[in-house]
This record gives sequence, C-alpha cells and structure tokens, in this order.
Amino acid sequence: MTVGGSQDFQGALEVRLDYRFNDPGLLKEALTHASAGSLRHNQRLEFLGDALLNFTVALLLHRERSDWQEGPMSKLRGMLVRTESLHAWALDLGLDRALRSTHPRKAPPMGHKPLADALEAVLAAIYLDAQSAGVDGTGPVTKLVESRFLDAIRQAQPGSWILMDPKTHLQETAARLGLPAPVYAQLKVAGPGHAPRFTMQVSVGPHSARAEGSTRKRAEGDAARLLLDLLGNHTES
Repeated sequence: MTVGGSQDFQGALEVRLDYRFNDPGLLKEALTHASAGSLRHNQRLEFLGDALLNFTVALLLHRERSDWQEGPMSKLRGMLVRTESLHAWALDLGLDRALRSTHPRKAPPMGHKPLADALEAVLAAIYLDAQSAGVDGTGPVTKLVESRFLDAIRQAQPGSWILMDPKTHLQETAARLGLPAPVYAQLKVAGPGHAPRFTMQVSVGPHSARAEGSTRKRAEGDAARLLLDLLGNHTES
C-alpha cells in the first residue's frame, strides 16, 4: 500500500471514529499487531483500552440505569464488552483493513481476538492523544463508546443478556443449581459443504437439549437457550 493510500485510509478511519489525531503515530501503533515484528505494537495500548472501555461502559450503565442493581449492570457490561461484540464493532469501523494496511506483508490472522484487541488499543490511543493535547481523554472515548452502546443500554431489560450469551448463563445456572458444567456434543453435520447444518446437543447432568444451526456456535447457543427453558430459565432480577 502506498503512503498516500495509507494516509487516505487513516483519514477515513478518523471520520468513522469522529476523532482527528494530533499524533498519527499513536493510531499506527494501535493498529500494529504484535505479529508485525515491530518494537511498537498495540499490546500495551490494548491493556489500557480494556480498562478504559470497562470504566466507560460502567459509567454509562450507572448513569442510564438508575433502576438496576450491581448484578444486572455487571451482566450487561460483560455482554457489551465481550470479544464478539468488540469484534463486530471493529469490523464496522474497518479495523480489519486498517490492520492489514499497517503491515500488508505480514497481516495477523483476522480472528475475533486481534480485532477486539485493536479496537481497545484505538480507544487508548484516542485517550492518550487527547491527554497530550491538554484535553481530558475520557471525553472523546466516552463519546465514541456512547455512540456504540448507549441505545443498547437504554433498551436493555434485566435478563436480556441470556439472548446475547446463553452459554455463559447456562453455565452459571447449572452451578447455581448444583449441577455439573454443561457438556456440548456434535451429533450431526448435514447439507452441502458451502452451507452445512450442525446439530449440537448440550447436557447438564440428566438434562439435555439439542438444536440445529448454520454454525456450531449458533447451534450450541440455541441448544443452551432450550435447556435454560427446560431448567426453568432461572434469571437474575
């Protein structure tokens, strides 16, 4: 990629972030995966960004959900900042292309974790860039996090995390009921190679449920929801 092309991409990313960097080197560092072999990669920024994200989401929850206690707030925060959620956000921002643009000859695997880490690193880069310019860095970070999660926080209902992560809730429910941890098993794979259908079964002690889906993960999640219903759908209020 040419220098001009890289600069154009950075400008487009800044538009999506609604933030213009005073130090473009911080953004480049945030988008440099450790596999690039650079002395300045994004792991330190990811460490800081993780803390900033959890703090900011907690702040929004405390402000917006005055009717909730700690348990539901912790549950929803965990769902919002989980790797899958951050991966989806990173894709919407185009961070997969940004990671490749920083080192196209040795691009990292574009799995969920590298992109989620890059997203957290970008948040940290924004914070540090604003701080170095004499501005409270939490302001632009909070603005960006609000743009992503505020509607979800306002619309969420206690127990809505079950739909977002039924496998975790099933594991917690099993523990609360004194049952063994859930065990997942693949029963069948059907359909053509380009569009397989997976049948998965989840068992908790003597209880079990099965479901079919286009991926193993989706089938496992649907099976977990069915088993939660079978167990009485024990939710926290």
